[in-house]
Amino acid sequence: MAEHAADPAEPQRSIEVERKYDVDDAAAVPDWTVLPGVAVVGAAEHRRLDARYLDTAEAHLARSRVAVRRRTGGPDAGWHIKISSPEGKHEWAWPLDAEPDDDAAELPVPDPVIAALARWATPPFTALARIRNERAAYALRDADGALVAEFVDDHVTARDERRGTEASWREWELELGPAAPVDADGRAALFAAADAIVAAAGGRLAASESKLGRVLGA
Repeated sequence: MAEHAADPAEPQRSIEVERKYDVDDAAAVPDWTVLPGVAVVGAAEHRRLDARYLDTAEAHLARSRVAVRRRTGGPDAGWHIKISSPEGKHEWAWPLDAEPDDDAAELPVPDPVIAALARWATPPFTALARIRNERAAYALRDADGALVAEFVDDHVTARDERRGTEASWREWELELGPAAPVDADGRAALFAAADAIVAAAGGRLAASESKLGRVLGA
């Protein structure tokens, strides 16, 4: 759940608790009403996402398990800093700035984002990767209409800007919502049930913890 900041220079803060799965192109989306606690699956919401990731030449952010991106498309378009931690991914988000030149080698980073990154790295930041994603998102709700989780079906095309290599793949992601269990045992049980559902559909736990890590070979 995002926390809204009163100061525009301060980010909205949230934590993502999610599970990613690798899946073949032919796999059919599972019936998520068999997931414990889910009564209704919403209609697919289609999103076209375009994310550009940055780092220093020395990869200071990557070494700290931090990522920064500018993403367009979807309900959370904006500048994002993602910080990996044992309990999930902490995300700080700021609104979009002026649209940059699509082919520009340099992507200007807003001052509030630079200030937030200062504990790990300082400019200059250079292009690291570009990830485009055709996403279908489904809201998984309980009998009262509260969001248990969001399931997304992603068709990804990504480019490693430093090596000039490209890759494409399909993946699924299940991110817990406000109505999901809050205790560790409850979350573990829900994810175990999700793993079984995905396995029955031909999917498997993702080999990489993030799209960025996959395109960079991490």
